[in-house]
Amino acid sequence: MNFFKQVLATITGVLITGVLLFFAFIFFIAVMVSTASKESSMPAPANSVLVLSMDYNITEKSESNPFSDLDLPLGISSNEIGLNDILARIEAAKTDNNIKGIFINPTTVGVGFATLKAIRDALVDFKSSDKFIVAYSDGYSQKAYYLASVADKVYLNPQGTLDFRGLSSSTMFMKDALDKLGVDMQVIKVGTYKSAVEPFMLNSMSEANRLQVTSYLNSIYDAFLDDLSAGRKINKDSLIYYADTYAVRNADDALKYKFIDGKLYKDELIAEIKKRLDIKEKDDISIVSVTKYGGKKTESKGTDEIAVLYAYGDIVDGAGDVGEIGGDKISRELRKLRQDDKVKAVVLRVNSGGGSALASDIIWREVELTKKVKPIVVSMGDYAASGGYYIAAAADSIFAEKTTLTGSIGVFGLIPNAKNLLNNKLGIKFEEVKTGKYASLMGSMDKPLTEEEKAIIQVEVNNVYSTFIDRVAKGRNMTVAQVDSIGQGRVWTGDQALKIGLVDKIGNLNAAIQAAATKGKITSYFTKEYPVKTEPFASILSNSKDKIKTYMIGEELGEYQKYIGELQKIIQNTGIQARLPYSIEIY
Repeated sequence: MNFFKQVLATITGVLITGVLLFFAFIFFIAVMVSTASKESSMPAPANSVLVLSMDYNITEKSESNPFSDLDLPLGISSNEIGLNDILARIEAAKTDNNIKGIFINPTTVGVGFATLKAIRDALVDFKSSDKFIVAYSDGYSQKAYYLASVADKVYLNPQGTLDFRGLSSSTMFMKDALDKLGVDMQVIKVGTYKSAVEPFMLNSMSEANRLQVTSYLNSIYDAFLDDLSAGRKINKDSLIYYADTYAVRNADDALKYKFIDGKLYKDELIAEIKKRLDIKEKDDISIVSVTKYGGKKTESKGTDEIAVLYAYGDIVDGAGDVGEIGGDKISRELRKLRQDDKVKAVVLRVNSGGGSALASDIIWREVELTKKVKPIVVSMGDYAASGGYYIAAAADSIFAEKTTLTGSIGVFGLIPNAKNLLNNKLGIKFEEVKTGKYASLMGSMDKPLTEEEKAIIQVEVNNVYSTFIDRVAKGRNMTVAQVDSIGQGRVWTGDQALKIGLVDKIGNLNAAIQAAATKGKITSYFTKEYPVKTEPFASILSNSKDKIKTYMIGEELGEYQKYIGELQKIIQNTGIQARLPYSIEIY
């Protein structure tokens, strides 16, 4: 009996100790987060330089992340900032007497051209303050150089590189990989250009897809060259020639063709900045990262609220997660904003390649209802295509950047048949009992669709497409035939979309906000961002779990992680979809 008492006492002691250690860990993290949060919101010291290194993950909107400022093991921490905060902090630095200039130090940049354009435009506006902007790198990618080209002076390491050769686009094709796995992706689609399904069906681009990619890539390239030409005062035709001949590759080339203003080593750069700050050689430069800068833009003291609702990521059914557009969550947010008398207008900021057709329609409905009550204007980011365009179509007005990828008005159904994988490679077989001929339709991956089943799904896909183009036709004051002629799944840039009537104006988020104010006859207003940030610790455990999982997978797979991720989406995104190709890379 004493033995069992001792065992029970030991187990109880271990459990109590474990609970105490858990709460002690949470308390320890809370203290660290509180300290880090205070440090991250500190104002800039006098005579400081704001630094944009671009070596962090840039999302559309900053989200609560208790680990963002901590250096914790297993990849739990995350160096991340929202575009909204980058733009706000550049604007704040413009009038902050403690900030004397901006130092841009990019090498590679992992965002789309529309996001880069927004940051670049903010830097152009900053220059009106007569404060300096200096750019420096050991090696510029094309996107990095695009951002750097706005600077007063652009410098490069004497042994560095500047990669200027024109833009290219890459799409991953997975048919051979799926064949080896024994998975047959059964695709039912509408749209000649609906290339989202091509990676599962083909090993190379169709001619229709190659046509659309060539078209939108050239449109993006044209806008890219226009800004470079304006920033560096180099003739556009000359830029095209330099790219076509790959004339600019190293520091000597860059200096010869006036892409940079000088070749400097780091010590020479530091001396240059100290001279601009008028400090002694022995003094340290006070620098503050844009991710830590506590400066805030001057808030309008207006009386009326214009709500800015952010919708970015894949469009999914249900509430969705951070970085996803949950049909239920975003529609609920729109409903609350519509019913809130304090909110006089809504700007819907969309950055999405699409996703669930059902979730897209649920959000569309709330946009349509909101328009009947108060102005709603859409601002498009890097992407607002397929489902991303669906949710925008009913708005009073649509703004896009020239390089936004939009349109892609098309639908597809995706049903994997893993019979070969399960039966022949894994030795797994299924037997079913059903009460009707179609009882197992869409519910089983161990057999191919019959022709009758394919016909049923095709009807449903056609119905969704008909609804989609009808929504667009009503929202854009077009005929269904007109929408169909520019639909068919084709992707357009914002510049092209303006010409064919899919967007109303080229402009950034601020332009969309001003348009909403004008539409609502609002003369005195302030803006507020939605969804409102959650408490930092509300999802602390799930956040850390996902971070650790991502870290472990990344350690094992390295650069192949993204390809495995694409394959994983195949299984997750079955059913009727309205989305862009899974991976569009422009570099």
